[in-house]
Amino acid sequence: MKLGIIGGTGMLGHHLAIAATFKQYELVLIHRKSTDLSKVGDLKFESRIADLNDRGALIRAFEGLDYVVNAGAYYPTLPRPLAAELKTARHQMHFFLDAVKEAGIKRALYIGGAIAIPKVNSGLANEEGVYPEAPDNSAPYVQVKWLMDKMAREAASEGLPIVIGIPSMTFGEYDYAPTTGRLIVELSNQTLPAFIHGKRNVVYAGDAGKGLLLALEKGRFGERYLIGGKNTDTSEIVELICKRAGVPKLEKTLSLKLAKLVSRFQETKYSLMGGKPPTLSSTAVAVLASGQHLDINKAKRELGYQPELEPEDAIFRAYEWFRKEHYIK
Repeated sequence: MKLGIIGGTGMLGHHLAIAATFKQYELVLIHRKSTDLSKVGDLKFESRIADLNDRGALIRAFEGLDYVVNAGAYYPTLPRPLAAELKTARHQMHFFLDAVKEAGIKRALYIGGAIAIPKVNSGLANEEGVYPEAPDNSAPYVQVKWLMDKMAREAASEGLPIVIGIPSMTFGEYDYAPTTGRLIVELSNQTLPAFIHGKRNVVYAGDAGKGLLLALEKGRFGERYLIGGKNTDTSEIVELICKRAGVPKLEKTLSLKLAKLVSRFQETKYSLMGGKPPTLSSTAVAVLASGQHLDINKAKRELGYQPELEPEDAIFRAYEWFRKEHYIK
């Protein structure tokens, strides 16, 4: 089977590609012309150049593929007006869905975000949680992830062979940005002044890659599958990271209310004056505010998914990778 991956140089896409290699898929990485392919030097793959902003290029890149994974879906990184963020997300998702249809893809996977699942008052959140309309939270990250999740589900209801995979908080190798691994880097380098309390579900990137591949292979079209690990909280995660890094545990915390004020100030200053991007973005705050414990039994039951590593092991592997890559001083 020929599998195309958008976002294969990212942490999740890379681990999914590794899982697919073990299953002897023929890999095709679909990437921008400017992408640094040295990041995936451990993989054997065919390279095809395309961009989520170019519908025609995507259709051409999808030709001859059996399966396709979108592991590079849009999310806001710098402060921009909400309307502009939604326009970008809508166009990119529309072009991706169009390309899946036009190229006759047999199975497609959109990797979404757990933030598209509303918070529950008690117990565990699961895949059935759906916002009936746009969330009240106006943070661009929340709105963008809600929109793309909605578009994927609607496309499936119209006959498109697409499944939605939703990983929880992921730690592991190949987090070049870094994304969630920024917490490991900053705690290890003792550059994080405080953290925000909250519930989390943590999964190792290798387990997430295997689970997402199972969602692509076995998932029911239009269904969401939470690919997670163990339910925990930010305080325990911080303690595990500090223990591994051999630094004193960070005790200082920041309230969510104060974090929102700091984020708003930094983003306003950046929008008006430019300079250094915000250290506490609205995206980061939105992710932290949305944390909750997750029920991953649907993926276990329908896909045969079973996470193998504990959060401590995931953090250990990620820490060693960041140290080897000289992110940690």
